[in-house]
Amino acid sequence: MLPSLLTTDLCSLKGNVDRFAFSVLWEVTPEAEVVDVEFHKSIIHSIAALTYQQAQSLIDKPDKDCKDDIQAGAVKRLAVLARKFRERRIRAGALTLASPEVKFVLDSESLNPTDVQAYTLYEANALVEEFMLLANVTVSKKILRHYPTLSVLRRHPAPNRSMFDGLIQKARTKGVSICIDDSKKLADSLDEAGKKLSDNPYLDKLIRILSTRCMSPAQYFCSGEYQAKDWHHYGLAAPVYTHFTSPIRRYADVCVHRLLAAAIGVAPLPVFLSSKSHLHDLAANMNRRHRAAQLAGRASVQLHTLIFFAGGEEGEGGGAKEEDAYVLDVETSPNSEPSFTVMVPRYGIEGRVRLSHIAAKDDENLIRDPEKHRLAYKDAKSGKMKASVAVFDKVRVKIWVRSSRDRKELIVDLLEPRALADPTVLEEKERTTKKKKLKTKK
Repeated sequence: MLPSLLTTDLCSLKGNVDRFAFSVLWEVTPEAEVVDVEFHKSIIHSIAALTYQQAQSLIDKPDKDCKDDIQAGAVKRLAVLARKFRERRIRAGALTLASPEVKFVLDSESLNPTDVQAYTLYEANALVEEFMLLANVTVSKKILRHYPTLSVLRRHPAPNRSMFDGLIQKARTKGVSICIDDSKKLADSLDEAGKKLSDNPYLDKLIRILSTRCMSPAQYFCSGEYQAKDWHHYGLAAPVYTHFTSPIRRYADVCVHRLLAAAIGVAPLPVFLSSKSHLHDLAANMNRRHRAAQLAGRASVQLHTLIFFAGGEEGEGGGAKEEDAYVLDVETSPNSEPSFTVMVPRYGIEGRVRLSHIAAKDDENLIRDPEKHRLAYKDAKSGKMKASVAVFDKVRVKIWVRSSRDRKELIVDLLEPRALADPTVLEEKERTTKKKKLKTKK
């Protein structure tokens, strides 16, 4: 990432300030049909800089209140077009996936996290996304026409069927069928799953999160190294695609800007972009750096999550928390410790719940069911089922941090169903509840 002076000021559009830009201009019908397109080095003077929340408030503003509001009128017209662009993409087979993104609220002095939340998406986010996607696709076609063997593009290979086997089996336990023959069939089956799980919308999001993880990673490449049929972007259902819209945070976009500038005749093509062998090495390096950035981002989230749950007292912006969670995966192998992975919607984090107290005594009443991705516990006397945990089930957990001399570890303990929970964890919960009641009385 470039210094903030560049990213948030000099190289970003700001309200009522002139800014140099590289613009894609479309002539579009009311039905979102692109009639003409032009590319220009330009100067933009924005009438406002809006947050996503502010833009959303304009989208939601009643039409009768927008007659003399230039900003609201402009944003609402863009929203109408974006909906039509999105509908067309989805009809073509573009996927609507999800990820458990989180955001941290930081203390202004210590910069330690005081809260962690799942990232909220608005229609305004989708509006911006649609026009960014349209710009990226439009620019990819332009540079390909001028440089068919030297264009920096981004491809997304179709997933390997074996990568989806686990998710297909898990979804089947909820009566959901997932088809991955092509992106259109996958998109349709995910939409159908959402309808079947409409009584619990988070399960729909959970299946989309797991579908994202089954995908092959997208890759930068030089157009001269692959046949046209291999340029396809599976997730976007786009024959060609590139990155153009974020040159302040991605080097690939800088290369594409230079290719586009040469294509429209405003600058010569740099020598290094004229060599296929150099572009090969460049794309490989960008792919490595992109992967490293992803890993660094995940490590940052893990670190801030640990700091949040390790700090403060119960209920005071940190410390241990009790929350609802959903089961992502269940370990049912005969010789393994009984455990399962959960996702906590409130914080957008996941963790492993270990039933060590059952494994320690090799309990014969524990039933492992690989076909249903389920752990069950039966009563020793009656033989009746006391409790079970299966994939996509809702459970109650306690999240806390275990600290030792040289490390901290995020621990997720099961609270409900109680029959599977560790008795010592339940006893600790009762003691904590009593302490809180005593404090309240005082």
